[in-house]
Amino acid sequence: MQHLKETSPTKNKKKRKVTLASAFKTIIWPRRKYVFIGLILIVIRSLSGLVLPIQSKVLLDDVVPNKDYSGLYTLIAIVITAITIQSITSFLLTRVLSVQAQYLISELRAQVQKKVLSLPISFFDNTKSGALVSRIMSDVEGVRNLIGTGLVQLVGGTFTAIVSLIILIDINAWMTLFVLAPISIFAIIALKAFKYIRPIFRNRGKINAEVKGRLTETLAGVRVIKAFNSEAQENKVFEKGVDKLFQNVKKSLTATALMTSSSTFLIGIATTGIMGISGYYMIEGSMSAGDFLEFTLILGFMIAPIVQMSNIGSQLTEALAGLDRTEELMNMATEDDDENRSIQLDDVKGDISFKNVGFSYEEGKQILHDINFEAPSGSVIALVGSSGSGKSTIAGLSATFLNPQSGQVTVDDIDMTKVRLSSFRKHLGVVLQDEFLFEGSIRENIMFPRPNATEAQLHEAVKAAYVDEFTDRFDDGLETLIGERGVKLSGGQRQRIAIARAILADPKIIILDEATSNLDTESEALIQKSLSELTKNRTTIVIAHRLSTIRKADQILVIESGRIAERGNHDELIAAKGRYYDLYTFQAKI
Repeated sequence: MQHLKETSPTKNKKKRKVTLASAFKTIIWPRRKYVFIGLILIVIRSLSGLVLPIQSKVLLDDVVPNKDYSGLYTLIAIVITAITIQSITSFLLTRVLSVQAQYLISELRAQVQKKVLSLPISFFDNTKSGALVSRIMSDVEGVRNLIGTGLVQLVGGTFTAIVSLIILIDINAWMTLFVLAPISIFAIIALKAFKYIRPIFRNRGKINAEVKGRLTETLAGVRVIKAFNSEAQENKVFEKGVDKLFQNVKKSLTATALMTSSSTFLIGIATTGIMGISGYYMIEGSMSAGDFLEFTLILGFMIAPIVQMSNIGSQLTEALAGLDRTEELMNMATEDDDENRSIQLDDVKGDISFKNVGFSYEEGKQILHDINFEAPSGSVIALVGSSGSGKSTIAGLSATFLNPQSGQVTVDDIDMTKVRLSSFRKHLGVVLQDEFLFEGSIRENIMFPRPNATEAQLHEAVKAAYVDEFTDRFDDGLETLIGERGVKLSGGQRQRIAIARAILADPKIIILDEATSNLDTESEALIQKSLSELTKNRTTIVIAHRLSTIRKADQILVIESGRIAERGNHDELIAAKGRYYDLYTFQAKI
């Protein structure tokens, strides 16, 4: 499947607009077989459509005056045949081109979604999920007008107009010339209108994404909204967004209305002129009634596609505007686009090392300062400290969700900035504080990292994480549907499913971010046992709020203001009576 070319963006790279020529090269040309069949059908349909006006002249000038019944029957048979051919070709056009257009849309959506998932975590931190849904699902829909209806109307209409023009010139060149003057004026107006409309359509996609993004957030946070009685506030935010969208639509409708009204006026002038000129010729005897009827009907065939240009132009302009936004997304650099990421990790021992690592989310606001520590394979490293001290940032760097701005993070003495991330993450397991579960069954969520795992492996993970402790009470067991984000389960149950998922993944490196924070005392006791199994012979980095859970850690790092304030095991840090001692004794009193 060919698509808009992917390139790595540069800072000063000028945004290119998708042109009809580039769209033809990347979208239409790869489907030339279907397009060629479509063009043949268009030609047949257009030619069969011209049979009726031509036969109307024969009817008035030859058949009726001569009372030719045989000719009348022949004429009726010809017209019925032409209408039948028109109907069949119209059906086949829809079957060939419209279906192909919808297939293209599905392919492009899959491509864009694949591209989005390849982008770095920082992109998702700065982009609303609802906006991304809009870009994946809506922006590509306009391409149906390049392959489907828009292309049919444009090419078929152009062909019909040219053939009709030739016939009109043959009937009466002066009358045809008179018609071309207002049509030329309309063409100039239409071209200027399309130039004005395109940025409006492009901006509409952006506004639409923003509105959908906010709506997605609103629906996801409905409990918070109701808890704080903020429905009215959210309604105002949404109303403001849809009004902004309305104002954008209003602009495009104004431009479209200008084209429609100008076409009505100019073609009305042309029609009035034709009535006068043809009336004069018929009075003079140089034009028959059949000639007049044929000229009028074929004139409609020539003018109709031109009048439709406002609709066709809007469709194509909207399609190109959507492709502009799609290409912008496809041109973004992925996580593995860096040429330095060339090392493929086939196996991982699990030695993690931080060497003078510094990091900041915003320029001038350093989060980490010269972080140095070693996490040997199979060891457990615990990170403790106050909120905002930098613990999660260290975990994010360990999971390769972030890249250090100074210093090095290495795995098995290999600089992680040179490793292909997919090859490293095959050996990585993560359990987060607010663990994400997918809508579906408990079984599907546990098997997410290894969909081909055996029943024995699944039940081993279920038992190790004590998931069976609550699923055995459910009528459907592991097949129980848990709702969106696991809303039908308690926090402890969701966390145990997340841990079972990590156990089934069988990683070499584990990141645990407050993994027991949502558990009650009984659940925590169960999970501590399963975590002991999970971390056995695996390098583990634990962010812990409950310090009682990390007493057996090989090394505890106390993080304060982005620096390692203390390090050692539990007994050493208690004996030192420093920051860790204060935190531990404070929690013990609580």
